[in-house]
Amino acid sequence: MSPPLSQSLRPWLLACAASTAAAQPVPPPPAAAASASAASAPVPAQRVEVTGSNRRSDADERRQSTAAKVVVGREEIERFGDANVSDVLRRLPGVTVQGSPGRGGTPRMRGLGSGYTQILVDGEPLPAGFSVDSLSPEQLQRIELLRGPTAETGARAIAGTINIVTRENQRQPLNDWRLTSAFDEGQVSPTVAWTRGGKLGEAFDYTASLSVYAREEDTRSSTRTVSPTLEQQAQQVLHDRRKGLRGSGRLRWRLGEGESLTLTPYLLLADATPFRAGTLQQTLGAAPYERFRTDFDNGFQLRRLNAQLNRRLGEHRLEWRVGGTQAQWSSDTLRAESGGASPGLRTDATRTDSDDASTTLKLSTPLGERHNLVSGLELAGQQRDERRATTLDGLPVLDEFGDNLSASSRRWAVYVQDEWSVSPQLDLQLGLRGEGIRTEGSGEGGARVRNSSTVWTPLLHGVWRPDAQRKDQVRLSLTRSYRAPTLQNLIGRPALSTLYPTGANEPTSPDRAGNPDLRPEIATGIDLAFERHLAGGGLLSANLFHRQIRDLMRTVTTLETVSWSTEPRWVARPRNIGDATTSGVELEARFKLDALWAPAPAVDVRSNLSLFRSRVKSVPGPDNRLDQQPGATLNLGADYRLTDWPLTLGATLNLTPGYDARLSEDQFATQNRKRVIDAYALWRVRPGLQLRVSASNLAPLDDITGSVVAQEQSRTVSPSTMNWQLQLEMKL
Repeated sequence: MSPPLSQSLRPWLLACAASTAAAQPVPPPPAAAASASAASAPVPAQRVEVTGSNRRSDADERRQSTAAKVVVGREEIERFGDANVSDVLRRLPGVTVQGSPGRGGTPRMRGLGSGYTQILVDGEPLPAGFSVDSLSPEQLQRIELLRGPTAETGARAIAGTINIVTRENQRQPLNDWRLTSAFDEGQVSPTVAWTRGGKLGEAFDYTASLSVYAREEDTRSSTRTVSPTLEQQAQQVLHDRRKGLRGSGRLRWRLGEGESLTLTPYLLLADATPFRAGTLQQTLGAAPYERFRTDFDNGFQLRRLNAQLNRRLGEHRLEWRVGGTQAQWSSDTLRAESGGASPGLRTDATRTDSDDASTTLKLSTPLGERHNLVSGLELAGQQRDERRATTLDGLPVLDEFGDNLSASSRRWAVYVQDEWSVSPQLDLQLGLRGEGIRTEGSGEGGARVRNSSTVWTPLLHGVWRPDAQRKDQVRLSLTRSYRAPTLQNLIGRPALSTLYPTGANEPTSPDRAGNPDLRPEIATGIDLAFERHLAGGGLLSANLFHRQIRDLMRTVTTLETVSWSTEPRWVARPRNIGDATTSGVELEARFKLDALWAPAPAVDVRSNLSLFRSRVKSVPGPDNRLDQQPGATLNLGADYRLTDWPLTLGATLNLTPGYDARLSEDQFATQNRKRVIDAYALWRVRPGLQLRVSASNLAPLDDITGSVVAQEQSRTVSPSTMNWQLQLEMKL
C-alpha cells in the first residue's frame, strides 16, 4: 500500500539540501552494496535512461510501458530522408498534418485540431515560436507517441502527447554527414547536416548535431468568394525563400554510479525574405484593389539551454531540471496595392522578444520490489514583449493599443505517480496532477486583463498480460486531461483583415482578436487496447478511445461594434461554446511477409488505420464535428531489401478523406481528401557510404478548402507539387 502524499514528499528536504553540492562527484558504493541496491531497485514504468547497446529496443520500450506508447527509432525516422519532421510524423498511427504535403505543418493526434496534442522536446514543452519543423530529422533519436496523459508528462494532452527525443549520448564514436539536395518545380534546396558523438575521457560523453539549409519554393492558390452582394476571384503566389542554421547537443558528466549532470543546448537562426503577389477580379461590387505585392523581411533567433542533474539520495533518486529560452522575432512587411476602389500602401514592423524559464524537481521513491512512487514539482514562466507599428498610406492604424504590448504567463504543477508491477502479468500506474496557469497582459483598448485557471487530473493506466511470455497485452486507461487557452487567444492585439483594413469588411475576411474570459477545456476519457507482439518486432494492435469534452473552445466569426472602427466589423474570436464528444478506433499492423508465409519475399509491411467520430452538442447537425477532424486516416507502406544487390526499396501511401464541418448555426468549413504517395531507393555503395533517392507526393492532388459564413462562400484551391530529393550519407 502506498504511503500518504505528505510522507512520500518528506525526502524533498534532503533533495533541497543536496542541490548545493550537485556538481560534486559522489563516490560509488562498494561493489556488494551496489549489487544489492541494483537488485532491489524498482523498475520505473516510464522514463528509463540507458545508452548504447544496453538500451531497450523500440518494440520492448513500447511493450513494457504501462501507458500506451508508440516508439519510433532512428531507422524509421531516416527511412525516406524527409526534410521536415512533420513528414515523418504524418506516417505514424493516428497522426495527421495540416497543410499541403512537403510544406510542413502542425502534427495532430486523432485528427483533433491545434492545441489538443501536447508536443514535447526531450520531455519539455515547446518554447514560444518553436515548431517541430524547427528541428531537422538528423537531430532526432526517437519519437514517442503517448495516447493518454500521465501525471509525469502532463495532462494538457486531450488527444495525446508527441515527445521528440533529440540525439542521445554516444559512448561509441559517431561522425555522420548528410548532404541533401531537394528539387521542387525547378527550385533547388540544399542542406548539409553533421552529427558527431563519442567519449571525452572516462567521465564525459557527448553528441552534437549541426545543419545548415537554404530553401526556395512556390505555393500558388486561387480563391473564389461569392455572396448575394459580392463575387470575386483572387489569384496569388507565395515565393518562399529561407535559410538558417540549427544546432543541438548533449554533454553528460558521469558523477558516479547512476549519477550524472547533462547539458542540452539548442540554437536556431533563421532568415526569410519571401514575397506574395496576386490579382483580384470582382464582377459584383467594387474591388478594393486589382493587384498587390507584399514583401517580407523576417528573422528568428532562438537560444535554449537545459541542464539535468541525476542524484542518488540514499534509496531515493532525484532528477532536477532547469532550462531557459530566449527568442526574438523581427518582421518588416510592405504591402502595395494598385487599381480598384481603395488601393493603398500598408507597412507592418514587428519586434517580439520572448523569455521562458522553467525548473522541475522529480523524486523517485522505492516502495518495494517493482514498486515505485514518483513525485514532482514544476515551475515555468514566460514573458513576451511586442513592439508593433502599422501604417496605412502613412497614417498609423490601431494606435489606441499603443506600440508596446506585453504579456506574461506563470505555470505551476505538482504531481504524484504510483508505478507498481503487481505481478509479471499486471502493471498499474495511478497518478494525480494539479496544474495552474495565470496570464496577464494588455487587452483591447489598452486595459490590463488577467486570466487564471487551475485543473486537477486523476489518471489510471493498467496493462494485463495473459501469458507469461508477454506477447499479448490488454491495456486500459482512465484519464482526465485539459486544453489551456494560448497566450495569443487570451490577450490578442486585434489583427486587421488584409483585404479590408478600413471601413466595413466581409465575413470570410474578418479581423482577429483575443478573449480574456476563455476557460480551459476539460476532458474525461477512456482507452481500451489489445496488442499482440510478433517475432522480429512485428505487431498487431487495436485501440478504442472516447473523450467527453466540457467548455469547448472554438473561433466564431460575428459582426461586432469594435473600438478600432467607426463601422461594425466582422471579428473572429475564440469562445467557449459548450460540450463535445469524440471517439475512435486505431488499428495497426507491422510484420514481415515471409514470417506469415515462408515462400513470400522478405518484405517489411507497415499499416495503420484510424477511424474518428465527434459531435459538438451546441451546434445543430449534420457534420457538427470538432474542428479539422477527418473521419479517418490510412497509411500503407512496405520495404524490401534485395538479396543480390545492395539496394533497398520502399513506398508508403497516406490517405485522409475529405470532410464537411459545421462550426456554428451559419458557419461551415470544408476540406477535400488528401492522398500522399512517397517512395525511396537506398543504395549502399560501401560500408559507411550510401545514396538515398526519394520522391515525395507522387501524383499530387490539389489542396482544396472552403468556408461559409453568413451566406458568404469562399473556396480556395492550392495545387500541391512533387518533390525529389537526393541524399548522400557518410559515416566517417
